[in-house]
Amino acid sequence: MDWKAQEVEVIERCRGKAGEIQLQRRGTEYEIIYNGVFLMATYNGASEKAAIREALKKVIARERGPLSVLMGGLGAGYSLREALDWKEVNRVVVSEIEPAVIRWNRGSLGQVNDWALSDQRVVMISGDFVELLKAEAAAAVRDNSKAYEIVMVDTDNGSSWLSLPANDYLYRIEGLKLINHCLVPGGIACFWCQEREAVFEKRLVEIYSEVHFNTIMEKTGKEGAYFLAVK
Repeated sequence: MDWKAQEVEVIERCRGKAGEIQLQRRGTEYEIIYNGVFLMATYNGASEKAAIREALKKVIARERGPLSVLMGGLGAGYSLREALDWKEVNRVVVSEIEPAVIRWNRGSLGQVNDWALSDQRVVMISGDFVELLKAEAAAAVRDNSKAYEIVMVDTDNGSSWLSLPANDYLYRIEGLKLINHCLVPGGIACFWCQEREAVFEKRLVEIYSEVHFNTIMEKTGKEGAYFLAVK
């Protein structure tokens, strides 16, 4: 039977740090609902994987050495799994504000990302991504060897559909500058989104040397999208 026609089975609903969060299963697929709003699902993973994959291709083409990746938002672990599948990546730092999402990735969701959190290259941080960015930017300013080749922002469904109101900071000039400080020269910031966002794209162009927008078809038959911004 088509998974889209399956009834929803709630696996867990709990009170998180920033609201109610729920993991549910529809057939063989999983969905995460945050404060009553759809956040993400395992049938929407192609575009976030593509964002990391294309960013890594661009960085590796510059013949860099071992790569470090910083990610905001764990979700179903698809972005993390994609990064770990590249031998050039030797460290991935992931920030996730909701402990339940981390727990689910060590349980039900671990089955769909090949237990990505068990990889020794992963540093999993339970906390606010903006606070982590501030700390990492300060460290990179003091010592550029601590900067990242890639920063992935996958905390929301784009700048116009936020999972948390405070995440608006990530898509404004101040937040984009902060992300930029975390990158090595030629590093790439990835931003997942549902569709092209003209206002946000204009901000990216103000700060980054190159901005690329790409789409890819998801399992649902709808397009997922992402921006790649090169420092």
